[in-house]
Amino acid sequence: QVHVVESGGGLVQPGGSLRLSCEGSGFSLNGYSIGWVRQAPGKEREEVVCISSSDGSTLYADSVKGRGRFTISRDNAKNAVYLEMNSLKPEDTGFYYCAVGGSCWGPYDYWGQGTQVTVSA
Repeated sequence: QVHVVESGGGLVQPGGSLRLSCEGSGFSLNGYSIGWVRQAPGKEREEVVCISSSDGSTLYADSVKGRGRFTISRDNAKNAVYLEMNSLKPEDTGFYYCAVGGSCWGPYDYWGQGTQVTVSA
């Protein structure tokens, strides 16, 4: 059975860091593009970053670009993808989902259950 499992969310102060993990269960993430999509209360869902299956290139939304704020990486040996988040802002608060599919920005075939990220003093 195919499962996508996120972990690593939590409460962090502004300026802090978190590392989210996305692991595949029952299938290999290799060969798939992996995106991180966040949903904040009252806001539209936003895809913030993706790593492509074709060439490993990474794509970032404007809201998270700059100064290494968000960095996506993958570890094929561990069947995992990571999202390193630095210099977090209150507006980064939301539920973060790992999405798995054939190409960046979707459509995605598999979704995790999400992990909550709260940035607050």
